[in-house]
Amino acid sequence: MKRLISTCVLSLLLIIPSPMVSAAENTTKARPVNSLLIDSLRQGGYILYVRHGEASVGEDQPDLIFSDCSTQRNLSEEGRRQATALGEAFRRLQIPVQSPVLASPFCRTRETAELAFGEGNVQADPFWVRIYHLSGDLTPSEREAVLADLTSLLEKGPSSGTNKVIVAHSFPRGVGLDEIPNLGIVVVKPRGQGKGYEMIGRITLPELLNMQ
Repeated sequence: MKRLISTCVLSLLLIIPSPMVSAAENTTKARPVNSLLIDSLRQGGYILYVRHGEASVGEDQPDLIFSDCSTQRNLSEEGRRQATALGEAFRRLQIPVQSPVLASPFCRTRETAELAFGEGNVQADPFWVRIYHLSGDLTPSEREAVLADLTSLLEKGPSSGTNKVIVAHSFPRGVGLDEIPNLGIVVVKPRGQGKGYEMIGRITLPELLNMQ
């Protein structure tokens, strides 16, 4: 009887739709990864938010300069291998990517994007520095402003038949898209201007590399 009840509960959870996110509401819930997700990504229409690879070299200095990598925390050799593997997986799985790929201007995010998707196919976008600062000492109103602007960006879909890729930073726990592991991907479905967005799933790099 206990096994039957557990099975029924699991079935109900799998059919409950993911919550939509508006400027006034941010949620970290998302559907589990399933075998149909890659087929959906091949059709395009999603935003794939990716955290940069492992960065254990150097440190972010208070007066860091984006064009000077010596003032920042940078990718390790493992981080570079991870980024290269990410790009290879995208190509193997035939996931179409809108050009250019957007990246936070930090060296570790730009290098991750360039290793994965090509050096000439990456555009630095200063907005994503604001996501980095969410882990700092922001006031509640400053945090709300960042999350409202994030929602406005994630409401807008990519070009037809492609997916928009953003390589940036993790979020604090319970905020925005929540914590993200190195090269973890949050799959976002834009709902259009003023309609919010939906988090469809979360994919770790090992999960992506094992997908067929």
